Amino acid sequence: MSGNGNGLGYGTGYKYSGGSLTEAELVPHEIADDKNPLYSGDTIEVHYVYSSNANATLENSLGSCLTNWKGEEQPFLRVETQVYVLVNDENALDFTKLNHVTEVNGHNQAEHIPSNTGTPVQYEGSTTGPGYNEKASPYQVSWSVRPEVAKVNIATVEDWFHHNDFDEHYAHAVRDLVVNPNLLSEMGTH
Repeated sequence: MSGNGNGLGYGTGYKYSGGSLTEAELVPHEIADDKNPLYSGDTIEVHYVYSSNANATLENSLGSCLTNWKGEEQPFLRVETQVYVLVNDENALDFTKLNHVTEVNGHNQAEHIPSNTGTPVQYEGSTTGPGYNEKASPYQVSWSVRPEVAKVNIATVEDWFHHNDFDEHYAHAVRDLVVNPNLLSEMGTH
């Protein structure tokens, strides 16, 4: 998850422009964190990562897709992406439910990614994070990004940080918008 707070790599993402939020939705609620606090009205981009590595496990970071990997070629990664705006509204989407993982045919699946936020824009890319602002990522990644922002209850994001299978406790830095095609991953056939 990446956020748009203040600090290295933060505040470089897109600001919410999907319409005005109500005063009630913007009632202050802070998810306090030394690295990147989040507030009502902030946006977060969530990456639901799928790996061709059949041995991947639920862990923190993209490295989990390489866990127990045995093979000649590196795993191919598919990222389903959804941007959320944090609102102080108990009727907004529940982040814990959105990110519940279920095992289906021996593979972990996020079954509750919103399906009403537009047809995903698909492109080839690279991994995120400010470490790849000036160099290309070694990973092969395809992205599907939903074009519409969904509202999520900020209190449920805070709850998820305290109880999740990925050992995530704060929003991560974001990579700058990629404009240099040399920084995009080369895609093989799979």
